[in-house]
Amino acid sequence: MALYLLFESASGYALFHAYGIDEIGQSVDAVRSSVLDLKRFSKAVKLAGFTPFSSAIDALNQCNAISEGIMTDELRNFLELNLPKVKEGKKAKFSVGVMEPKVGSHITEATGIPCQSNEYVQELLRAVRLHFDQFIDQLKPSDLEKAQLGLGHSYSRAKVKFNVNRVDNMVIQAIFLLDTLDKDVNSFSMRVREWYGWHFPELVKIVNDNYLYAKLAKFVTNKSDLSEKDIPALADLIGDEDKAKEIVEAAKASMGQDLSPVDLINVQQFAQRVMNLSEYRKNLYEYLMTKMNDIAPNLTSLIGEMVGARLISHAGSLSNLSKCPASTLQILGAEKALFRALKTRGNTPKYGLIFHSSFIGRASTKNKGRMARYLANKCSIASRIDCYSDVSSSIFGEKLREQVEERLDFYDKGVAPRKNLDVMKAAIEGMTNTASEEGKENGDTSAKKSKKKKSRAEADGDAMDLDKPVNTAAAEAEPGTEKKKKKKKNKLEEPQDQEMAANGDEETPKKKKKKSRDASADDEPKTATEGKKKKKKSKTEADD
Repeated sequence: MALYLLFESASGYALFHAYGIDEIGQSVDAVRSSVLDLKRFSKAVKLAGFTPFSSAIDALNQCNAISEGIMTDELRNFLELNLPKVKEGKKAKFSVGVMEPKVGSHITEATGIPCQSNEYVQELLRAVRLHFDQFIDQLKPSDLEKAQLGLGHSYSRAKVKFNVNRVDNMVIQAIFLLDTLDKDVNSFSMRVREWYGWHFPELVKIVNDNYLYAKLAKFVTNKSDLSEKDIPALADLIGDEDKAKEIVEAAKASMGQDLSPVDLINVQQFAQRVMNLSEYRKNLYEYLMTKMNDIAPNLTSLIGEMVGARLISHAGSLSNLSKCPASTLQILGAEKALFRALKTRGNTPKYGLIFHSSFIGRASTKNKGRMARYLANKCSIASRIDCYSDVSSSIFGEKLREQVEERLDFYDKGVAPRKNLDVMKAAIEGMTNTASEEGKENGDTSAKKSKKKKSRAEADGDAMDLDKPVNTAAAEAEPGTEKKKKKKKNKLEEPQDQEMAANGDEETPKKKKKKSRDASADDEPKTATEGKKKKKKSKTEADD
């Protein structure tokens, strides 16, 4: 049985006839050994047909179809043109070797051409790919490399297309940076306390907040310069006048050592750096909140921004988190404890990152495991809605949060919660109501736009109408002027053409007055008779 090889290159489709198989050998090892030798391989494989792609867009479409296992019309026409024809009712005496089994199955289903894809065919196609530029004379290796590079970039760009507002990678980076900043700000704040504590040790006991301590270290600088006139400024910084007075009194009786101006300047600069880091940390937290509301609004409204971001970062992405079952999501972040428990045959952990949620802390000790299991179930639902829904809304997350609150009340007070079916129906109704309201708003805006267009059109129509009365008035004024011309005919001695026009126009208003009651359908005969009368009068005037 003859073997044909279908090769999909970046520049077009190629079909090779492997007629000298016996010279290479039937085994995969023999093919591998003979791949590098072009002379030996060219004796066994011959180019049967080649069709280039018409454009880069066409190449991308063909590449997408091949990757999805679909045979395009161009590929079908190419195969039917270059393969031997098979008579009806008879089996084909050849087969086509393809790299992708899905494409081969689709070709067999659509055209009946037998296809195969095994290790032997793949080794032959690998050899074809290696020596492809040698089989086609007009194709240069540099052109093939450019085509491969361009197709690879366009294919990757098409596959990586995403919504910019729903990039979960930004959330992962933000939560990692937030954790790092927390550690850095804490360590730097302790360094500021220790460094400035040599000069003003009593300030540590008065002010506990790290950010306020750095502010005061920058403001006070030298404790000996503090006086009662600085109390209002200190009160503005701290927000408490009593503490400001206490700081001034402590500075007067401080036991700390004096520092040189250079040392105080360095402490002041380091305190400013700590303040900048703290402010950046606040801005980064606000950024994380907005991104989480855009990417996973339901998960955020259910469990919070921080815990939701930690779950997404630990899973790797929102899609990975949505694929996790509720049992995996429950212990996400406690993998070490899980494997240690499996190894020692102890109790497995009940919760991982979910433990940081306020629901677990509010539950009683005996109900923490139940609450973690229930919360993981709802988080799994919320993550799947956020990942696969086209409409970004937090209605489902709010309803799921209500369910968790009802479950807490059920564990504490015994109040029966609502059924999940009723809650989901209410959420769907809320979604439809919001969608209808948005549609009404869009309809109102479109109606306003249409009204504006109508008003503009009416204004244009009014302008046109203002032009029309002038023309009609001029038309009505014509008979009067023509009568005056008739009266002054002897005096002015106008040409005969003007007299003909005057006489013709005089008769038309008279007939219109007589036949004003007739239907508009009778207007055509009038024009015909008027034309005849004009011809007769013109003849008589010419005779005169």
